[in-house]
Formats: sequence, structure tokens, C-alpha cells
Amino acid sequence: MNKEIFSYIDSKPSMVNKTGSLHGKSISIQPNMSVRGWPTEAGSRALERFAALEDATVVENLRTAGVTIKGSTHMSELGFGLIGDTAAQAVATGEVDVALVTDSMGEARIAASSKNLFGFKPSFGIISRYGLIGLIPSMECYGIVANTPLEITIVLEAIAGTDDRDYSMPEEVIPDFGRLEDIKTLGTCGVVAECVDMLEPSQSKAFSAALSRLDENGMAIQEVSLKDFDLFRVAHNVIGSVEASSSCGKYDSVRYGHRAQSARNWNEMYIKSRAESFGLLVKTYLFQGAYYQFEDYGTFENACRIRAQLVREMEALYETIDVLILPTRRKNDTIYDTHSIDDVYDVFDLTLPANMTGQPAIHIPGSFFGRETDPGLQFMAPRLGDMRLLSVADHLMKVREGDI
Repeated sequence: MNKEIFSYIDSKPSMVNKTGSLHGKSISIQPNMSVRGWPTEAGSRALERFAALEDATVVENLRTAGVTIKGSTHMSELGFGLIGDTAAQAVATGEVDVALVTDSMGEARIAASSKNLFGFKPSFGIISRYGLIGLIPSMECYGIVANTPLEITIVLEAIAGTDDRDYSMPEEVIPDFGRLEDIKTLGTCGVVAECVDMLEPSQSKAFSAALSRLDENGMAIQEVSLKDFDLFRVAHNVIGSVEASSSCGKYDSVRYGHRAQSARNWNEMYIKSRAESFGLLVKTYLFQGAYYQFEDYGTFENACRIRAQLVREMEALYETIDVLILPTRRKNDTIYDTHSIDDVYDVFDLTLPANMTGQPAIHIPGSFFGRETDPGLQFMAPRLGDMRLLSVADHLMKVREGDI
């Protein structure tokens, strides 16, 4: 079972801080998160036999907090989608208490939804990405999969914070993520009408039933409109592929990774190695990004303008509501089985907004409201509203367990 879940297990765990907030807990990472000396191939032949030279900032912070980093779970190539991903399985089977997941499209939430777990995407810019081998820099972050919001909270407290080595982090004061709020009122929850319209009739019925239960438990439900919701998918596809194409330019087979044999010169070696280094799905995405980058740059610029507009529209929604609620997914049987770019975006089309806008989002396990909640429940809050969001999730969990 271990080999089915882990691509690497640390046979000689480092000494841990016994006074740290995470002492006694175990966590898994992915092989695109740098741990000195560990295989760090990011699920790709492009990084074949590569071992990290130093620890990522997140790894340093986890060790300071006293957690045991058990090993690396299997992941999709360069974190694109969830093909072969086993992070949620590691938590569901009890191999670890918490899993870190690279989240650029909603991977933590979708993976969690498949295993009846909580999946959390934090606000962009509150966790250092130094040491993370990423694909879509402006939209990716460390996602957290766990059994409870409290576990997510203590991990977030340990890994959040400024880092001078990560130049993508905004220059701002990062809030204290150390304590869940005692929720007295759940406030007003906005339901995006356009998302509900995307569901099949049976899913829409199940989602409505879940909203009714929320209403019964003190959350005021208010329908809101985000008329350009379908543009999240379009803009992410264009921007994401361009960033991916640019990010993968460093894989030249000269310094590390797979190198093609029998090349007649360095140029042929580079071309052949690139051709052999990436799987078909990622290669298709990179070709798409290269096209927008070099042949149709105007489309990329328009996608960036659309993204900025979507951020403004999303911010305007919070003038009248406290949190947003969306279904987590439309697809159930293809989460780990995607063969085209459209297949991937079909899986994540409801989770993309949080990554596009930098907001925190959390998936609440479907069994919370009964088996019929097939689409799952996903809550979002304004950027830096992470603790409010986790507190709402914790409150709902206590309601389920009868503690409130």
C-alpha cells in the first residue's frame, strides 16, 4: 500500500521539534516540493533523477513546527490535474494526518471531495513558494487536505508568513492565522446562480437540499449573479498555458533531467530531449501556451484584462455577502482520468475562480449534508479571509457532530 501511495518515503526522519505546534502529527508532501536530498522529479521525466539541493521554505517551517514529514505522494505531471495523484488517499487511509497539494486549479478541493475530506486553498501570497517546482506561478499555492478544519488551521499557522526569497509575495502584513473564531452567526452566504445553472437536474436538486440545511442552521442564503462566470475557464486556460510554457523553458536537459541519446549536436539534443521529457497532456498545454506567447499575444493580453475584471466583479459581490458558496464539481467519474485539456478543465471549472482571484476556498465533505449532495460544497471568502472561512467550516462540522 505504501508504494501505491508514496513515490518516496523518508527512511531516516529528521529530528523534530518536540515543542512545536505540530509535534505528533505526520504530513505528506509532493515531489515538486523541495527537501534536500529527496527525489524531486515533480512527476515528470523532465526532472528525471533530480534531487533537491535545499529545503523549501515550507519544509523548513514544518520542521520548526515539529511535524514528521513522512514522504512524497504520487502526483500528476508538474501538478497539472490529478492523474495518478494520491495525496488525498494518504490522508483517507490514515498514512498521514495532513497532505500538502500543489493547487493551481482547485486540486486540493477536488481531491478532498473524492475521499470525503476537507480541502483548503489559502489566499495567494500568504505562503512562500520558494522551493516549489511550479507550473502556473500566478495561480498556484500550497493546498491542504485534512480530516478537520482545525488540522488545516494549525498547518496554515505553521507555514504562512513572509519570505524575502519569494519575490512573488505581496508586500503586506499577513494576518494571524493561529486561532479559529467562535462563530456566533454564519452571516449571509451568496449562491452564484450561474454555477447552479451548470449542474445537471439531479445535482441541482442535491445542491438545493444542502442549501436548505444551511438555512436551517442559521446561514442566510442570498442568490447573487456573476454574469461572466464562464470567462474564468477561458482566461485561466490562456493565462495558465502561457505561464506553463514560460515556466518549462528551463528544462533543457543540460543541467538536470532526461537527456535524449544519439543527438548529433546540442540543438538536436535540446529538441529531442524536450520532445521526450513531457507527457502528451502537458505537452499539449505547453504548445498552446507557446502559441499565445509568440503567435497571438493579444489573446493573452485580453485574458489578463478579463482576469482583472473578474477580480473586481468578485470583490463587488462581498459588499452584500460574507461568504460565497458554490458546488465543488460537476464531474465525479473523471477526476483522476483526464486525457485532454478540455477534460481537465471540465473537472475544475467550478474551482478555478479562487485560483484566478487569489481568494481562499474550502471544500466541505459531501457526507456533511447527506449522500445526495453529489456536487459537493465549496465556500469562498475575500482574500485574507482565511480564518473566517475555516471558522465557518469548523462551525458546520460541529453542527454535524451535534456539538452545537
